[in-house]
Amino acid sequence: MATRGLTRKEQVQQVILYPVDWLEERSGLVGGLKYFLFRKVPGDINWFQTLGSATLTAFLVQALTGVILAMYYKPDPKSAYPSIQHITNDVFAGWLVRGMHRWGASVFIILMFMHMGRVFLFGAYKYPRELNWIIGVLLLAMGLAEGFTGYLLPWDQTSYWATVVGINLNGTAPFLGPFIAQFLQGGTYIGDDTLARFYAIHMLLVPGAIIALIAEARPSSRTDGSTQPAIPHTPHHLRIATAHQYGGRSEKRTSVKPDPSSISVICDRVKRCSSRVPKRSRASVRIT
Repeated sequence: MATRGLTRKEQVQQVILYPVDWLEERSGLVGGLKYFLFRKVPGDINWFQTLGSATLTAFLVQALTGVILAMYYKPDPKSAYPSIQHITNDVFAGWLVRGMHRWGASVFIILMFMHMGRVFLFGAYKYPRELNWIIGVLLLAMGLAEGFTGYLLPWDQTSYWATVVGINLNGTAPFLGPFIAQFLQGGTYIGDDTLARFYAIHMLLVPGAIIALIAEARPSSRTDGSTQPAIPHTPHHLRIATAHQYGGRSEKRTSVKPDPSSISVICDRVKRCSSRVPKRSRASVRIT
């Protein structure tokens, strides 16, 4: 039986998909990308679970805009501020890229704090996610260091004196404070070496550490899954008792099973609902 020949459309599809199939066969990158974009997620998650992905997106935006700015920035005290003005006024869409990088730094730090707060309130730092919590704390410290080192790079009056205040604060730390201040300054005062050192830390050291920590945290977060806030479920009979006690209407009966971990809370509520304080008679009240 003769086989049907491929149509021209199918031949074009084979030619286009051949590099993709070749890459997938040797690296599995395409399959990993499909899993990341189209994987099934639990039905009980909410928008709070997107704070981690939002923080990662903010970091990627910072990395992309930072690379573009590094192509035109000159880490030299005599050329740093003129190069910033050149980026803002002369380079095509330079004002947009610089604005995204400048305000995106604040968005990145705010999202990190919100994400860490969500993890703490939802109890997602407990077993088996202790390592993710430690990595998150380190990422928060790295993000603050990234913002601090990048603030000096424009080399204007505001960034200079803000860096002076920040280094002096670090210098007041016990034992290691003076050594940290001298390391950041590159000497005994802020000068040419300070700008070059801050540029190297901002562009190479801290981003590399952040990328390594993210690469360690992402696989384990997918393996451990998501968490929900630890709010105990109120049984139906307690909801009815509470509604009658306050003169309201009882809720419709549901088939949700109570959380076994909240037995102690349920017992306390049963005791409070069943106890009745006797009313004192008028004869027992003395009027003085």
